[in-house]
Amino acid sequence: MKYHLAQLNIALFRLPKEHPDNKEFIDNLDRVNAIAETQEGFVWRFTGEGNDAMDVQAFDDPNIASNMSLWTDLNSLGAFVYRNKEHREIMRRRGEWFDKIDFYLVLWWVPAGHTPTLEEAKEKLELLTKGGPTEKAFTFKEPFPSPDESKVSPILDECA
Repeated sequence: MKYHLAQLNIALFRLPKEHPDNKEFIDNLDRVNAIAETQEGFVWRFTGEGNDAMDVQAFDDPNIASNMSLWTDLNSLGAFVYRNKEHREIMRRRGEWFDKIDFYLVLWWVPAGHTPTLEEAKEKLELLTKGGPTEKAFTFKEPFPSPDESKVSPILDECA
């Protein structure tokens, strides 16, 4: 069986999403999402009514933004997150728009063809938050191989 890597990342806006100070981040979403879709290993990304998920309130706090996608493997996702210039430039500025939160990213393997739901993603984030990295919910720094792999190496790059 083939597996894909699912990822959920969340961010807590410092000010309400619609505040003018967030405009530059919001205005770059389409551009950065379009770049993600062209990257090797990209499979799918969650969207709401528009071309992003900004209109979807996945958490009780309306200022939490969610991003969820599928990739063929850990290295493909890592290359986009940490080594793609346009994504890295936006991530380096995240302090302008977002408050720091302890658990903002969770990774997990799903069978190819399975599209994860936000509820599934939230459960994975909760697993990671409560129990730390396991084969069911992990991070770039402490990854687990897919069920059809024997090992995987951590990705220790940083955007900052």
